[in-house]
Amino acid sequence: MLFPFSFSNSIAAPASSEGTRRRRVRIFFLGKLTMPPTGNREEPAVVVTKAYDLVLWLLPKAETFPRSYRFSVGERVVAHGLDLLLALVEAAYTANKASLLQQANTRVNGLRYLLRLAKDLRLLTVDSYAFAAERLEEIGRMVGGWQKSVARRS
Repeated sequence: MLFPFSFSNSIAAPASSEGTRRRRVRIFFLGKLTMPPTGNREEPAVVVTKAYDLVLWLLPKAETFPRSYRFSVGERVVAHGLDLLLALVEAAYTANKASLLQQANTRVNGLRYLLRLAKDLRLLTVDSYAFAAERLEEIGRMVGGWQKSVARRS
């Protein structure tokens, strides 16, 4: 295998005909770069993607809150969502994962209560709350599993 990852929608072509010892290959990247699934390496990427999708869904929802709640509850919901995403991204790329995952777990729990408050204040519909709660529950389980994995290694 030439590369430890695969290119979808890519074209390989010889870069030059110089030298017979080494053949160089130029890749024209036209698509999405994907890493092969290898145990726990895939987990961080999945939880970060799920958190990103949740924040992407939350941002326009918070903008629709009434003005009296947009700058209190709405701002807190968005801030907790963004803090969760950034903690997970940082944990994916640093060696000291335990404290960042604890921070992410705290943000998940805080966001749970903020979303529940938004539902009780009728800022979110019951369906929207159910959607967000399911996503957040899944993210929470993944963060908890990642925490246990990190604790076992150290």
